[in-house]
Amino acid sequence: MATVSTHNKGSIYPSELKQFRDAQTETPIWQMTADSSINHNLYFLTSSFTPDQRSLIFTSYRSGRANFYQVEFPDGKIRQLTDEEDVHGYSGIISGEGTRLFYTAGDSVKSIVIETLEESILAKFDGGGLGECSLSCDGRWLVTAMKRDDKSHITITATDGSGGQVIFTSENQTIIHPQFHPKILDLIAYSGDPAPRMWTIKRDGSENRLLYQHDNNEFLVHETFLGQQKELIVSHWHHTLRRISLQTLEMKTIADFNAWHICSNRVGTKVLCDTVHPDIGLRLVDVGTGKHQAICYPQSSSGGSQWKKDRYAVAEDWAKAAQSEDRSKALSWMEMKVDTVYGPQWTHPHPSFSPDEKMVVYTSDISGSAQLYVAAIPPQLLGPSDSTSAT
Repeated sequence: MATVSTHNKGSIYPSELKQFRDAQTETPIWQMTADSSINHNLYFLTSSFTPDQRSLIFTSYRSGRANFYQVEFPDGKIRQLTDEEDVHGYSGIISGEGTRLFYTAGDSVKSIVIETLEESILAKFDGGGLGECSLSCDGRWLVTAMKRDDKSHITITATDGSGGQVIFTSENQTIIHPQFHPKILDLIAYSGDPAPRMWTIKRDGSENRLLYQHDNNEFLVHETFLGQQKELIVSHWHHTLRRISLQTLEMKTIADFNAWHICSNRVGTKVLCDTVHPDIGLRLVDVGTGKHQAICYPQSSSGGSQWKKDRYAVAEDWAKAAQSEDRSKALSWMEMKVDTVYGPQWTHPHPSFSPDEKMVVYTSDISGSAQLYVAAIPPQLLGPSDSTSAT
């Protein structure tokens, strides 16, 4: 008799919560998942919490493939949201009002109503492979990177279902991580590979602009906006956390340490990051002074051979890892099943803030498989302006 799968859209699973305190900082930790499969938060450029902070959206492979799930916070049931092929596990982003999840699957940009599980295809880019989504500040547009016909593209999709279009095609670079500015309506930052890395473009495809000229030996990575300011932050791996003005293009140092995956609070006064080589935990950085302190220590395995180097991966690195074919087919290392050059991604903490910016969400595989965690930011690390920045 055939076994009936229990992993279906709408399936409910019991709480997997475990609570403890970080051994070094005494920070309260909620381990939200405990299944033996891969479980990870959304990409670090977006919050995994719903706006009301009553639940989190995460990715799990417990059905044998990546799908999205919702877990009640702090202690509640787990509910399966999707059940389909080709879901990009890091593509999910929650709508501003918290009612919908946008994501990509194969060549389609999709939407699901979280309460009813009603799915919609917002745009289909035949033959394309799509990356993670970023939502415009007015909630009307999604930007994604796409690989099709051996070229990289930037696509824009309307969240009302009226369709999508390619706004830009690069002939000689892979495009990854496009993201809307959190306040400037039509401004998009994106990453180029190989270097130079940092670019901006308008939503209509105009004003494609290189921000900083450098080569593969200056390893700049994980750039994102400094809150709502007209600046980007970027890691000069593994030396310095920097900021660059979008107006003057002046680059400045925030702090000299190995800030890895980075994200900013809304007002741009604090930067949250993980670290590796050495692992000195999740850190909260004061942008004004450069001082940084540990929130907790995820102790993730943080895979990827390139993070031990201070340059981007070149052809010889991919060949040494026997991933040349993977590299030619995938949009980037994010889409590779198990990347040994920059990943696997689920072995990285990828921390992000909660909506009230008093907690962080991260992934760790310290238990033997990747799991979803929430940590409370110690109150002494939050100044008065930070604790009220979400209001």
